[in-house]
Amino acid sequence: MKTEERKAATAAYKERKLVTGIYAVRCLVSGNVWIGQSPNLDTIQNRLWFTLRLGNHPCRGLQSAWNDHGAEEFTFEALERLGDEDLVYVRDTLLKERVRYWRSSLDGFAI
Repeated sequence: MKTEERKAATAAYKERKLVTGIYAVRCLVSGNVWIGQSPNLDTIQNRLWFTLRLGNHPCRGLQSAWNDHGAEEFTFEALERLGDEDLVYVRDTLLKERVRYWRSSLDGFAI
C-alpha cells in the first residue's frame, strides 16, 4: 500500500460515523439478559466476546453465566440506535435514560 493510499484510508477511518446505542446480551439457557450502552455499537460485541473468552469481564454475573454455559448459548442484539447528537452531554444523558428504560422493561442486569 502506498503512502497516499494509507493516509486516505486512515483519514476515512477517523471520519467514519459511530453508531451510539443500547444493546442486550442474552443467555439462551438461563433466560438472563444484560443491558449495556456503547458509543460504538459496531464494535462492542467483539469487545464483549473477547473479554468473556479471556475470563476477565468486569460483570461477574455475565462472566459466570458465560463460563457455565459457553459462548454458543449467548446472543447479542442492538436494541436501540441513537441519532447523532452534537453535544456529548446530551448524548450521554439520553443514553443513561434509555438504558434505564430497557433494563426495567426487559428485567435485565447492568453490564
